[in-house]
Amino acid sequence: DQNLDQKLPLDARFVDEEGKTVTLGTYYGKRPVLLAFVYYTCPMLCTQVLNAMTSTINTLTMNAGQDFDVVLISIDPRETPAQAAAKKAEYLHRYKRPGAENGWHFLTGEDAEIKRTAKAAGFRYTWDEQTQQYAHPTGIIVTTTDGRNARYLFGIEYGPRDLKLALVDASEGKVG
Repeated sequence: DQNLDQKLPLDARFVDEEGKTVTLGTYYGKRPVLLAFVYYTCPMLCTQVLNAMTSTINTLTMNAGQDFDVVLISIDPRETPAQAAAKKAEYLHRYKRPGAENGWHFLTGEDAEIKRTAKAAGFRYTWDEQTQQYAHPTGIIVTTTDGRNARYLFGIEYGPRDLKLALVDASEGKVG
């Protein structure tokens, strides 16, 4: 669901890839945030989303950690900071820009906090008992510096121009 201009729960508590407890608001206030809900052990779509997102931001003249941040929230409450750290290392290796480690954040958390944040973002997902996987949509959300949903990019391919304009608009507080 496109919950444009909806404020995210910046007080939602998560654990980062280093095992530190953080609030979502830790990543807001300075730069727009590229937000994605994934799970690190996903056998299919999440990897495609992360690969496409990384490929697209690699083409931008903007830099993660300088012009915007990337926040990934695992929808699987069973996942650990160690799994988040492994995924972060993998994607930092693909991104290869100085200072990127300060701009990419891989979070895990408790079910209630994940669900509360996903609901505010409009991200619906469910556990499929038969396949033992999460059923979920694909896409990324560009959010403003104050934590409002500004733009949704759906699918597993993101146009560099669309993403750049969404990040520029979000940095100015523009929504939609």
